[in-house]
Amino acid sequence: MLSDSTALRAPAAARPLGPVTRRTASLHPPRAWSPTTLALLAAAWLAAVANWPLWRAIAALPEMGGARGLLFGLAMCLIVAALTALPLLLFAWRPLLKPVVAIFLLVAAVAAHFMGSYGVLVDSSMLRNVMQTDVREAGALLSLPLLLNLLLVAGLPIVWLWRQPLRAVAGRRLALSNLAAGAAALGLALALTLLAFQSLSGTMRNHKSLRYLVNPLNSVYALGLLAREAQARPAGPPTPIGLDARALAMPTGARPPLVLLVVGETARADHFSLNGYPRPTNPELARFTDLVSFGRVQSCGTSTAASLPCMFSSLDRSAFLDRAQDSENLLDLLQRAGLAVLWLDNQSGCKGLCDRVPHASTSEPTPGRTSAPAALCRAGECLDEALLYDLDARLAALDPQRRARGTVLVLHQMGSHGPAYGERSPAASKPFQPECRSNVLQDCSNADLVNAFDNSIVYTDLVLGRAIAWLQGHAQSFDAALLYVSDHGESLGENGLYLHGMPYAIAPQAQKQVPMILWTSPAARASLALDGACVEHGRDAALSHDHLFHTVLGLARVRATEYRRELDALAACRGSGG
Repeated sequence: MLSDSTALRAPAAARPLGPVTRRTASLHPPRAWSPTTLALLAAAWLAAVANWPLWRAIAALPEMGGARGLLFGLAMCLIVAALTALPLLLFAWRPLLKPVVAIFLLVAAVAAHFMGSYGVLVDSSMLRNVMQTDVREAGALLSLPLLLNLLLVAGLPIVWLWRQPLRAVAGRRLALSNLAAGAAALGLALALTLLAFQSLSGTMRNHKSLRYLVNPLNSVYALGLLAREAQARPAGPPTPIGLDARALAMPTGARPPLVLLVVGETARADHFSLNGYPRPTNPELARFTDLVSFGRVQSCGTSTAASLPCMFSSLDRSAFLDRAQDSENLLDLLQRAGLAVLWLDNQSGCKGLCDRVPHASTSEPTPGRTSAPAALCRAGECLDEALLYDLDARLAALDPQRRARGTVLVLHQMGSHGPAYGERSPAASKPFQPECRSNVLQDCSNADLVNAFDNSIVYTDLVLGRAIAWLQGHAQSFDAALLYVSDHGESLGENGLYLHGMPYAIAPQAQKQVPMILWTSPAARASLALDGACVEHGRDAALSHDHLFHTVLGLARVRATEYRRELDALAACRGSGG
């Protein structure tokens, strides 16, 4: 029996083991990670790599030289890593961790590119602007540096992350692990903050922009603020305004008012030669002697999404930001007063302002007529002259009974929208050469960048000149006026800042001081009893977007409870009949 048993076991013992051993070794699974560990690793990567704009900004501070700066930077990095770990640990579960980390990495990579390349800071206003950006605007921001940043900061770690197996951990045990790691991270952040409090508080107080560079926690915080704002205001239609709105009786011999309100985009007041800029950026408007340029006008925000709703509101900036619910706007009130209203857009939309009034886009033809010619529109984007194309037909299509009381046409420009400033003007309107033709602004010299921007101002000047000429052609039917005002300004590399959207409290004047221009026909001045010399004398008065709502009501000869004479920029220059 022993020999039989040995005989039965012998083949197995004699079987060659080398190949099987190698094959078995090759089938060993890679190391499985605890979700808690991977969340902490992701937080460390985000803090160290995705925050390169923050570390660059800290390194550039004059007080951060030597060992002190190194220790401060190390403490900041550990604090950022610890705080970043806290939200990631909430999602450190097998089904959730990888998608959530991937989202964090992508958001951080995009934010890092724009913060590092353009000096953009992320707050709730900037995030709101991003959410309202259309495909056309987003396409203009695509660049090789953005793609490289996405690849290095987000792409490679996402590929590595997706290849890592996650260990199956019992739910209670994993919850305790995540809780312990979160408590440790919070304790580390608090301990380091206390140890470095004097240096940390002083640096953050003197350099407020640093807090907006903490990536991606700045985006998470901004998103939370937006969500809170959305929930704080009641759902449903906006609160009606102008319930007693009425058109004033026209003086004897007067015609219905026709107000052309041109909303500029990204124009800087200090780049208008009408305001003293040494370059001839306003050759067309300079020909009109009955025109006034107001040189000290402050915007309501530093982005279109922030400024447009605010400047058309009946509330001043402070009250608008603190409002408990949304209300109707200037266009609603004008329409309720019986006037004809039309919003014509050559941008990414009216941000909800024109939803309840007639509106159209330059990419849409006038009903029954042709669209703008190919020379003005290509690839879904139009030059601003398209706003004037077929404007007679658009005016004629409005309700004639309303036109008899008055008309307000709003033209929303593409203006000087960046970063592709060179695309905002045609070849015939580029007097300043060479100009920057890249959307990677750092690839251009500052002189070429300013040339491209100034060419866009020259083109806006041409469009406004032709708009006034169009109004003059309707002098027999209307008392005409043009009011132009930009939504916000733009940074052109000053102090390393580009584009716009900085938090308002720390934004430079370049992003907040905007041009405002008024032209009135002789008949309009007469019917409004407007003293031209008085208006000219007030060109240097301190004005803001707060004045727009009330000034337009004054020009359109409309009154309502919401009208405030002290915020009508022309009220002091009108006689009793105006």
